[in-house]
Order: sequence, then C-alpha cells, then structure tokens
Amino acid sequence: MSTTPIRVAIVGGGLGGLSAAIALLQQNIEVTVFEQADSLGEVGAGVFIYPNSLRMLERAGLGEALAAVGAKVGPGSEYYRMDGSVVGNVVTADSSGWNGMYGMHRADLLGVFAARVPQGRVRTGHRCVGFAQDERTATVHFANGARFEADLVIAADGIHSSLQKYVVEPSPPIYSGFRAYRGLLAMSDLPGWRERAHQVWMGDGKHFMVFPVRRGELVNYVGFVPTKSQTIESWSAIGDRDELAASYAGWDPRLTALLSKVRNCFWWGLYDRKPLANWSNGRLLLLGDAAHPMLPHLGQGANQAIEDGFALAIFLARRDAAEIPTILPRYQAFRSARTDIVQAEARRNGQRYNSQYESLEQRDREVANAAELRAWFYDYDVGAAATLAAA
Repeated sequence: MSTTPIRVAIVGGGLGGLSAAIALLQQNIEVTVFEQADSLGEVGAGVFIYPNSLRMLERAGLGEALAAVGAKVGPGSEYYRMDGSVVGNVVTADSSGWNGMYGMHRADLLGVFAARVPQGRVRTGHRCVGFAQDERTATVHFANGARFEADLVIAADGIHSSLQKYVVEPSPPIYSGFRAYRGLLAMSDLPGWRERAHQVWMGDGKHFMVFPVRRGELVNYVGFVPTKSQTIESWSAIGDRDELAASYAGWDPRLTALLSKVRNCFWWGLYDRKPLANWSNGRLLLLGDAAHPMLPHLGQGANQAIEDGFALAIFLARRDAAEIPTILPRYQAFRSARTDIVQAEARRNGQRYNSQYESLEQRDREVANAAELRAWFYDYDVGAAATLAAA
C-alpha cells in the first residue's frame, strides 16, 4: 500500500485529459496537465454525453454544472428516411430510464472540466517533443525547454498523438470515403424545431443529424457526405455551404429548410484506424483517441475517453508507483475488450446510417431495433466493472 501519491503527467488538455485528471485527483493521485496551446479551448461544435459517461461525471460531482450548460435530449428523438418518414425512436436513456443524455458544445464541456481541476494543475504553452524513461521514472520534454518527471505519463493528445510512437508504430489513417460538414444555428432561427430532440435522416449513401447544445439555445448539425477525393482530417477547415445544401436537395422539407439558414460551415475528413496492439510501454500510457480512435457514428469517442480516465483511476488507486508497468497492461486488457467493440460498431453504424445496404428494409429494421445495442453502451458502469477487474 502506497503512502506517497503517484505522480502523473497528462499530455493534452482536452476532454480526455481533463476528465482523466478529475478522476485521478479523486483517488489522491498527483496530477499535472500539459497543454500545447496557450489557453485551454476546444475546436469543433457538438458532442453527446451519454449515460455511460454521465453517471461517472455525476458521481464526481459535476451533475449540476453539466445541467447548467448542456441541452437535455429526450422526447421527439427519431430516425427518418430521407423523405422524412419515421423509421423509429432514438434511444436517449439507459434501460432503467434514469440516466439520460446531453447535447453539449465542446467548449462548454471543457469549461466544466477545467473548473474542477485545481488551479496550478494545468500548464499551457507546453508542446511535448520528447519522452524518456527508466525503471523508476518517466520524463517528458517540451518545446519551450521545460522537462517534467513523473511516475506515469498519459498521452491524451488525440488522434495525432506525439507520444504514440514511443508505444507502438502509429497506425496509418484509412480514409473512410466520407467528409462531415458541421456547424451551429441559433434555435431562435428555426421556429417550431423540436427543442430536445436528436434527429437523424438516412438515405442515398449519406446521412444528416441535428441535436441541441448550450441549454438548447443552439442547434448542432452534421452532414456526412461521400467524396471522391480525400478531405483533410481537421475540425476547422472551412466547408462549402452550397455544396452541403446541394448534397441534400430533395430530402425532407424540414431538413432543406434548416440548410437554407446555413451561412457558413466547417468540414473534416473521416478516417478510420485499426485497433492498436499496445496502449502502454513501461510508464507511458495512451488514452482516448490516442489509443482507440473511432469513427463518430455512435458519438462515443469522448464518452470512451471519459470511461478510460475513470477506469484508470480505479486501477491506480492505493497502488505504489513501482507497480505501474504491471498495472497498465491489465488496464488495457480490461478497456480494449470494450473499446474494440465500440470501434467496430461505430463503423457498422455508419454503414447503416449511410444506407450502404442492399436492402433498406434491413437497414430500417436494424436502426429501429437498436435498443439492445444502445443498452449495452448506456447501462455500462465503468466504475463498478473496473473495481471488479482491478481487484
């Protein structure tokens, strides 16, 4: 039993890094977060917080803060064919009905996390450029000349992780053949819109989804469109508003009316990656997208990163720093059993939503009967499962 707190350095001050810091601090683990930008901030727009991560965040005392900035999603959430006819209901709660879901602006969610991490625990302006370790410590080096020693270094620096190469040969990106257009509209510009609904239109080799964020004041939209050429993997590339509108010409009038309100948008290319063989090397661990990047078609990317952090905190609780190299492979075995399935199901769900089926009846049947799959995601209690596995 350790009496000296484990010292952890987290590289990356995004959603995965900060949520991991919150979970680790709860377990009396000493944490310092390093972010390469000069200030904390999130690019992108909407993200879902589903029941599987929400229950852990609520246990960490973040329930009121999330409710204050999120948009509760529930009644009226539906799947549609491209003409607007209903396929089925979107599952928005776990099977008990207790724990629902929020549509969140990424910047709002990051703000909630940042407010919970004690002052001085986050150091901005630190771009990681190197890593070294021996049997007792790990050291990260930064472009500004700083270096930091820790018992454990967590790479929470995303899909293009600078530390991944110290664990495994980076997995090359595989272009999915799709680009995603995204943006925000004011709810006030959409009179009569379903305020608490997650709505998904499917057909003609593409799909489109809309959900509320920021207390329901904004609507987040994402359109997934096939392309003949690759689009860069960036959250902030400027998209073509006219091309977006043309891609859904003739679809449900509700959808085309929404698109007529769009004045500007962003796009990013969707790339898939094979699961990594290893997430850790000695005292270095990959977390979130650095370990298991996935397509966005289940909205589970951020949620799985949050699960990662809380599970890791339980595996490290009341442990000695000397045990870390043996704990991390056990942690990976526990987490990868779930994330491998999530990665694969995200890929399959994209095929459903994009109607890449010979039979649309089969697509509609699978989408309408998605409750069992959603329950597998939403009912999962990573805290309870990790406690059993760590023991």
